[in-house]
Amino acid sequence: MRPFETLTGIAAPLLADDINTDQITPVHRSLHPDYKALLFARAREEDPDFVLNRPQFRAAQILVTGRNFGCGSSREAAVWAMVANGLRCIVARSFADIYRENCLKNGVLPIVLGEGERAAFEALVVKTDGAAPFTVDLHEQRIHCPDGTAIAFEIAAADRMALIEGLDDIGLTMKHEGDIRQWEQRTAGARPWQQTLADHR
Repeated sequence: MRPFETLTGIAAPLLADDINTDQITPVHRSLHPDYKALLFARAREEDPDFVLNRPQFRAAQILVTGRNFGCGSSREAAVWAMVANGLRCIVARSFADIYRENCLKNGVLPIVLGEGERAAFEALVVKTDGAAPFTVDLHEQRIHCPDGTAIAFEIAAADRMALIEGLDDIGLTMKHEGDIRQWEQRTAGARPWQQTLADHR
């Protein structure tokens, strides 16, 4: 997984609630889907003024959206499509739980701002209209805005560490490889009847 430390990019406002995974990545039948093309495919095709169709937001790296973002199915492709388009940070009023977990497992930073900062941040994103970048610093846990303000955000220490170090679930497990091998050796000595032929090669 690609580590996430700091990100400087354009923030695109998609300020709607209950955007579901089928809207984010419509169902496809291809065995080798183009995830870049799938992102909001219906909205981009049907609405020329859809935010990601606008010239200033076509290379956005931060998406700012409403409540319950990523609800619906558990399809991980709804995050893969974000990554394929360079969107590595989503600032939402709230996330569907599974979608948030899928973000963390794919190097995408999900941020929920405090009640006091949300409206002002969203208004600034709309006012900026893609004319200047925002910087998200995960080490500092702050969003640095074009007007010079900095907005703090919260994230669990374990999630922060995994993103900074670029570790998915397998990577986190392998951090304990030495302990795992020691346990296997102790178990092999104490309960040899549980070992398979493959264990002794």
